[in-house]
Amino acid sequence: MTRSSPLTSATSLERALAAASPRLSPPPVTPASLAIHGAAALLFVAACLCAAFASNALAWAPGFVYVAYDVALTILVLVATGRQASVLHRTEAPPPTLAVVVAARNEANALPRTLRALLDQADPPDLIIVADDGSRDDTAAVLARDFAFVPPPLGGIATSATHPTLRWLKLPHGGKARALNAALLAADVDIVLTVDADTLPAADAVGAFRAAFAADPNLVAAGAALAPVCEATGVGRLLQAFQHREYARNALVFAAWARLGMLLHIPGAFAGFRRGALVAVGGFDPSGLVEDYELIHRLRRHAARHGLGWTTGMVATSATTDAPAGLATFLRQRRRWFCGFLETQLWYRDMVGSACYGRVGSLMLPFKAFDTLQPLHGLVAMALLPMLALRGHWSTLLVAAALLVVKAVFDVVFQRRSARQPINVGAGLLTALVGLVSFEILRQIGAALGWVAFLTGDRAWRPQPRSGLVAARDTDAA
Repeated sequence: MTRSSPLTSATSLERALAAASPRLSPPPVTPASLAIHGAAALLFVAACLCAAFASNALAWAPGFVYVAYDVALTILVLVATGRQASVLHRTEAPPPTLAVVVAARNEANALPRTLRALLDQADPPDLIIVADDGSRDDTAAVLARDFAFVPPPLGGIATSATHPTLRWLKLPHGGKARALNAALLAADVDIVLTVDADTLPAADAVGAFRAAFAADPNLVAAGAALAPVCEATGVGRLLQAFQHREYARNALVFAAWARLGMLLHIPGAFAGFRRGALVAVGGFDPSGLVEDYELIHRLRRHAARHGLGWTTGMVATSATTDAPAGLATFLRQRRRWFCGFLETQLWYRDMVGSACYGRVGSLMLPFKAFDTLQPLHGLVAMALLPMLALRGHWSTLLVAAALLVVKAVFDVVFQRRSARQPINVGAGLLTALVGLVSFEILRQIGAALGWVAFLTGDRAWRPQPRSGLVAARDTDAA
C-alpha cells in the first residue's frame, strides 16, 4: 500500500475525467434520443389532455399509463429473474487485493460501528481508509479514543496503532466524491469498496465482493442488497417498513438488469469497483448529485467506446444502511436522487437509443427516458381520483380501482420473489394498496420536487440527519 500523499496524482484523475465525461464535453442530441424523449413527453401531455377533456374512462388516462408501464416492467423483470445466471468460474490467480473506503463527514456516532463491522469481516480487507471530509464534530476524538490514532495533518494519512490495516485520511471539506477520489489515489489495490459511514456490511461482504471480482475479470462495478433502518419513531417505523419493501424490490430489479447485461444503478452506500477501471474514467465526479449512478454510465460509455468487455453486476451479500425517518428528510433525499437522475439522463443523452452501447443504449436508457415522467403520471393519477369522485365518474373510478388492485397484486408477487419465503398474501395485498396511496405518493412528490430542482438549477442540499443505526446500537447495548 502506498504511503504517499493522495493529492499528488489528482491532476491525472481530473484529466481522465475530462476525457471520459460528457458533462465536460456535451454531446449533441441524436435523432433517436430526441424521438424517444419526445415520445415520453407527448405521452404525458396526451394523457393529461385526456384527463382534462374526456368524459369516459380516459379521464384517468395518466393512471392507465402509470399502471400499464409499471406492470409491463414488472413482468419483464420477473422473466429476467427467472433466467439462468451466468456461471462465474474461479481462476487460479491469487485473490485480488481489496480496500474499503469510508467517506465520512460528521459521522462520529455511526463511524465506530461501521469500522468494527469492517475489521471483523470473515475475509478482512487489506486496507480500510476513513476519508475524513473535513469533519467538525467529534470524529477526531472518536478515532483517537477507539482506534488509537494520532491525528494526521490536513491532507495527510495516519495508521491506527492497534489496527495496522486501518488508515485515517484527513481532508479539507470538498464533498463525498472528492473524498472518495483522494482515498482512491491512496490505495494501491485491485478492488475498492465504498461504504457509507452509516452502513453496516454483512460479515461475509468483503469475501463475497473479492470472490465476485476474482471470478469475472470483466466485472468493473458491483452492488449488493441494502436493508434500511430508521429511527424508531412512529413515522420512522412506517417509513422503514415501506422502504424495506422498496429496497428489496430494487435488489431484485437490479439483479434482473444485471442478468440482461444492462445494469446502470448500483447503490452507492455499498458498492465495489475495479480500481484500474475507476482511475481510467476519472473516478467520481464531484459535480454530480448522484455520483455513483453517473459513474456507472461513464464506465459503460468508456467500455463501449474502447471496445472493452466491462460488465456491472450484483453480489450475493447485503448491508444495513441508515434511511430517512422523517417526511421532510425523505423528500429531500428523493428530490436529490431524482434531480441527479435527470441530470445524468441529460449528460448521457447521446447514448439513448444508440445500438453502439448495446442493450444499455437500445433498451435500458429508453426505459429511463420514460422513467423521467413516470412519477408524474402517478402523481397526476392519484390527484385525479378525488376529482373523479366529485364529478360522479363512478364507472371510471371502478376501473381505476381494479387497475390499482392489479398493480398491488404484481407488487405482492415481487415481494414474494424478493423475500424468497412464503408471505401472507392478504396482508401483503393490503400493505401494497396502502402503500400506493401513501408511500408511493411521497415518492412521486419527491420526484416532482426533483423536476423543480432540475428545471430551476437549484442543486443545493444539506446532509440528512439520521440516527437509525445509532439507536439500534443503543438498543442492542441495553
